[in-house]
Amino acid sequence: MGRRSRRRLGAWTAAVLAAVVTLTLTGPTPALAEVTNPRQQWLRQSQAGLFLHWGMRTSPGYTSCSAWEKAVTDGGWDADYWVAEAKKLHASYLVLASFHSRLGYARAWPSAIPGSCSTKRDFLGELIDAASAQGLKVMLYMTDDPQWHAEGGHEWLDSAGYSAYKGHDVDLSTRDGFGEYSYDNFVEVMRKYPGLSGFWIDNDNDYWIDHGLYEKIRADRPGWLLSNNNEDTPIMDTVSNEQKTGMTPAYDYPQAIWAPQPRLTEACFKLPSSGAWWYSGTDSAVDQGLTLGRMISDSGSSVKSLMAETAQVNGRFPGKQEAFNNYAKTYLDKIWGSLGGTEGGGYSYGGLQPGAWNDGAHGVTTVSTADPDRHFVHVLTRPSGSTLTVRDNGYKATGVTDYRTGKKLDFRQSDGRITITGITDWDPYDTVLAVRTDGRQGIVPPGSVTASASVSASGHPASAVLDGDPQTYWDNKTTLPASVTLDLRSAKSIRYLAVNQREWSVSYARSDTEQSARIRDYQVHVSDNGRDWGGPVASGTLPSARGVRFIDIPATTKRYVRLTVNSTWAAATDTKHYRKLLLDEVRIGSAYPGSGRTTTDGGAPRIRTAR
Repeated sequence: MGRRSRRRLGAWTAAVLAAVVTLTLTGPTPALAEVTNPRQQWLRQSQAGLFLHWGMRTSPGYTSCSAWEKAVTDGGWDADYWVAEAKKLHASYLVLASFHSRLGYARAWPSAIPGSCSTKRDFLGELIDAASAQGLKVMLYMTDDPQWHAEGGHEWLDSAGYSAYKGHDVDLSTRDGFGEYSYDNFVEVMRKYPGLSGFWIDNDNDYWIDHGLYEKIRADRPGWLLSNNNEDTPIMDTVSNEQKTGMTPAYDYPQAIWAPQPRLTEACFKLPSSGAWWYSGTDSAVDQGLTLGRMISDSGSSVKSLMAETAQVNGRFPGKQEAFNNYAKTYLDKIWGSLGGTEGGGYSYGGLQPGAWNDGAHGVTTVSTADPDRHFVHVLTRPSGSTLTVRDNGYKATGVTDYRTGKKLDFRQSDGRITITGITDWDPYDTVLAVRTDGRQGIVPPGSVTASASVSASGHPASAVLDGDPQTYWDNKTTLPASVTLDLRSAKSIRYLAVNQREWSVSYARSDTEQSARIRDYQVHVSDNGRDWGGPVASGTLPSARGVRFIDIPATTKRYVRLTVNSTWAAATDTKHYRKLLLDEVRIGSAYPGSGRTTTDGGAPRIRTAR
């Protein structure tokens, strides 16, 4: 795994949920991006993948492919084993890393291209066939980086052999030389393995860009995915976020992710709690709560969990990883209906609010892709008592059950909150509560509202906060204070604002240059005529947190409501995010579900919102 790239083509993106779209984005880093495409559908329907680092430098280590291949074969390697272990984790795909800078640049497939060693046995082909037979996909890791060519005192790259093959001098230890060599390997793999599902690429190489590698892949294998590590390269389908730590709670991996939905994003992390990405001879421990919590919190943010396991030479996982896989199968089987076939709640797909709840509780929510009134609350950290309170996001709750047992739970709903009582069966990792709803109520229809702003960046007007389209957003043009004014066209009841901010930054101060571009201090004013505003009816500080945020307003009936943002969380040291505010959607709640009459005059009729 690595982070090096001389030409960063990164761009954070937004997107529409349509099947095919190619957009020209404006914002912090303009770029051309294909955000959604039918080839992505299988990954969008996945929750997890299994990442396999396996090569000559896997303990005990070899310096020739023939010796490594013999050890692998003699050890009884079987592709079906990897597929079976992936299925225990409910993974839908596998990523094989053998052509890796730290694994000796070995290619686990026969190759006609000299330059680094390759096997005679077709391990890649066997894995593709085994996975396909079980309905799983395989992607191939490819590196861009030759800097480890002489690691351990052994030269792993054969410049002379490749130069003779190409008919001109090529130094594989240089980035351009290695770029040419790896380009040829991309093309060879595309030709030989039509059953592959794509490439997982460890950053960029200028040679690839200058010679149109990605465009060639798109032309030759239009159904294949492209994933890039640590960067948002526009032509890629997926942005993978490698081994993020420092979050509170530690399992809440999405706090460190910065690519906004519906951009496909992965959280890529090691399953062992310590050690290398590949097997180094150590049977490292697996933290069950951390790993399961990461996977569940990722699902609660529509992020894919790419979990790395350390394959031994014979392909089997060390005992502690095998034990975790067995445990994970039993554990996940019982709750998979609350994860599979869902999207993260509180974002573009609707759903209850995730994050910090009452009395120390913390977790995520999911919502069924088949039934927008079927919600799940995943309590990863339980409250200190037996009661849980979650913001309803406008949904009228009709029933709550313990998902594992089917036990009906008592609840009440008022003031925008669902309070569930009498919970006694707390799971140590994830207590799952199933919540049935009867649509959203008390929300002023966005079509009956107009929006204006004190300032807007070109192409990102205030009207974007009302269109329900995750492709569009309001941009404050790096100006604070900045305000959005909503005109309800006639006096209506106003009880709260629900604000979805753009998830294009981390949600905590990860470093001096990686911080949260979210609302900090705010004020809300209301007016009868749009001229006379008086003092604020609400003011305060919003937490730097992912998902929908709510601002409650004392009961009032007015035509205009104005949200003024005075500051954001990013410090001046983070020049990319400082004073930069992007809002996806702002909804006006005219009444809390279950706590008042909802009529056309009183605020809004009952509505169902598209996800």
